[in-house]
Amino acid sequence: MKGRLAVGSVVALVLLTSCTSITPKVQGVVIDCAAIAQEKPWVGGTSLECLDGSEGAQLGALRGPMGINVWGSWCGPCKKEIPYFVAFNKKALGKVALVGVDVEEANAKDGQRFVEENGVTWPNLYDPDGRSRQYFGMGVPVTWFIAPDGSVAYKKIGEISSEKELIDLTEKYLGIKL
Repeated sequence: MKGRLAVGSVVALVLLTSCTSITPKVQGVVIDCAAIAQEKPWVGGTSLECLDGSEGAQLGALRGPMGINVWGSWCGPCKKEIPYFVAFNKKALGKVALVGVDVEEANAKDGQRFVEENGVTWPNLYDPDGRSRQYFGMGVPVTWFIAPDGSVAYKKIGEISSEKELIDLTEKYLGIKL
């Protein structure tokens, strides 16, 4: 009886400790958008402010190589794909810029909290009133691949399913091997 109790206790302890995560969660940072590559001076078009409240960017002036991820903190698929963008960004630094566009939020604080809680460390623009729809269309998530001349090389509608998918799309449409 004592042996069974001891074995049961060990099994329970193993089950309880196996449910905990030993990987520390990376804290995200709401970053100023000054580093976003864009052609200036702006000559009209759709402009968005930065999620941190600073000057943002004119969408038609963005220059790549760049990935633009359109997301919302309320979007389930957006939440699922963010870890792939976090991992991708570590490999792409200095080769491909990553920019987020937070859309359809109740307020900027919700987007800022999402960035901080999900390890996002790249600039994010903020669309409080849907004006980016004319540029990006409706629906999230969507990821755009922008060429150095500002043209759209590819538009991926829907959830990114892996870091490998991001790497493969970057190589195929922007010609950059990571």
